[in-house]
Amino acid sequence: MKKQTYILASLLLVSGIVLAQKSNLKRADKLFEMRSYMQAADIYETNDRTQHVLQNLADSYYYNANLQKAVKTYRELFVNYGDSIDIEFNFRYAQALKGVQDYKEADAHLSKYYNQEINTPAFIAVNEKTTPHTFQLAQLINETGTSSDFGLAFYGEDKVAFASTRNTENPSYSWNNLPYLDLYFATLTNDGKLENITPFSNEINTTSHESNATFSSDGKTMYFNRTNATRTKTEDERIAQIQIFKAEWVDGAWANVTKLPFNSNSFSCEHPSLSKDGKTLYFASDMPGTIGGFDIYKVAVNEDGTYGTPENLGPKINTKHREQFPYISDIDVLYFASDGHLGYGGLDIFRSSLVDGSFDTPVNLGSSVNSNLDDFAFTIREKDNKGFVSSNRSGFDRLYNFARQENTLTKYLVSGIVNDKNSKVPLLGALVTLFDSKGSIVQDVIVGEKADYSFKTEPNKVYKIRAEQKGYISQEFEFYTSGKEKIQQNINFSLEAYKDVEARIKENEKGALQVELDKIYFDFNKSKIRPDAATTLNVLVDLMNKYPLMQIEVSAHTDARGNDRYNLNLSKRRAAATLEYLVSKGIDRNRLKSEGYGETQPLNHCIKPGMCDQAGYEVNRRCEFTILN
Repeated sequence: MKKQTYILASLLLVSGIVLAQKSNLKRADKLFEMRSYMQAADIYETNDRTQHVLQNLADSYYYNANLQKAVKTYRELFVNYGDSIDIEFNFRYAQALKGVQDYKEADAHLSKYYNQEINTPAFIAVNEKTTPHTFQLAQLINETGTSSDFGLAFYGEDKVAFASTRNTENPSYSWNNLPYLDLYFATLTNDGKLENITPFSNEINTTSHESNATFSSDGKTMYFNRTNATRTKTEDERIAQIQIFKAEWVDGAWANVTKLPFNSNSFSCEHPSLSKDGKTLYFASDMPGTIGGFDIYKVAVNEDGTYGTPENLGPKINTKHREQFPYISDIDVLYFASDGHLGYGGLDIFRSSLVDGSFDTPVNLGSSVNSNLDDFAFTIREKDNKGFVSSNRSGFDRLYNFARQENTLTKYLVSGIVNDKNSKVPLLGALVTLFDSKGSIVQDVIVGEKADYSFKTEPNKVYKIRAEQKGYISQEFEFYTSGKEKIQQNINFSLEAYKDVEARIKENEKGALQVELDKIYFDFNKSKIRPDAATTLNVLVDLMNKYPLMQIEVSAHTDARGNDRYNLNLSKRRAAATLEYLVSKGIDRNRLKSEGYGETQPLNHCIKPGMCDQAGYEVNRRCEFTILN
């Protein structure tokens, strides 16, 4: 009887533990959906290490920037469940690995994710030479060491505004257990101190989050973030959306706080940045139609106070991951944070210039401003090359000011791409060569898939640069590097195929390009160039003079009648004689090659004596002129 009672009690205990774990797991999942990652992680740690638990636990650490624990948990997940893991976990695991500077393993996961080779160290080496500026960062003195401060913006000529968790009377945010964000303004001293730190009025700061202020040039209009007071239950998660608000400076105070009309309770709009002329507002959003998690958008600000329809900046700027914290400078250079473009780890700062109405390819700002963790909320005054950036590289979000300088490694850089002039297709395998003023080769490169090249040059020198591709007309330029100003040459090559320009140049059945000339005749058993043959060859002379880099193989062929060795020697003599004629007309011998093939390359079935009439054999007696480059 005692034994039965003991077994029953044990079963009840085990059942109770299982039910408790299920209950705890359900609560952890709910917290995870609400992005209460720290609380969710604490509960997940007490549960069995199933695939579901490990995925959410690793993500909880990742989203809270606890990357050491994220790496450890992702590694456990991949070891135990590698065959059944969604590919998106490869990306997050790689980002966590970059955060601890394990680039080798990170690149292995990124290569699998993108289905192409990713080499972060090689990218870093090139980027250090090509990014246009370097930055000298200094952390702003933070009077409350445990708070997070970020998103510092210019507020008039002598003030700045930023977001902070320093108000300990605010409730704690479940994402990171820090107080809710408020907006502050302050005076920035020359030695990097924030003085007279003052919260914005209660018209701006509420019991929710406020952050990321941007101001009009006259200081009378302010846009900022505010988190929605209510949470929205979506199909996958329960979250509070972020919305953009506008405030106006009226009678010495901020008033008329209104929500922008394109906000929604179903998605977030955040991180506003206003152009200098006040006509365009840039922001980040995860609204329907985004390419990735968050994209950069712009919207027209009309003179009557209305707004246009938000426009996505497109795939050149936006990736399938996060693009956030846009900042448009006074000269229309867009700076933004991204973890979708190749970088050093976490969010990196990129820049893109507005050219002819669209933004060009983003450039990573380099290791003097970007770290292996999150770097974001970049602002700059282009006129004095000074600005601010935020980063969590110290474990908390911190504010840094910087002075910007030209990158001396790129000061005398020449770079560009090689395309087909007509199709605009990149010419993979093209040879780009840099020559000095004496014509000696300084450097050359065979371009890869993107058909781009980059050479470092020296000041006060004359260079020539040439692009070549087989079957194309070569192109070259001369340029000078001035020692008095920044010279970053951008030389793009548009090569045109010979066959697209010259009607005489055709592609044969084997894909080789040949110059089609009238038939050249030789006297019987002779190799001397006859007057009629010379007239034909002069056409080739003119063509080679027109294209001084063109190289030609002269090949001679006989028919099948006669001795094999005799035919081979005869064809070699005729090819050599043709070459010598071209040389006599001024064509450089190094541009020519002669070859006799005898009867080995017939164009028809007449491969033996007696098989064909005179006309059939005559087809195979010929000279051919094949373009070698």
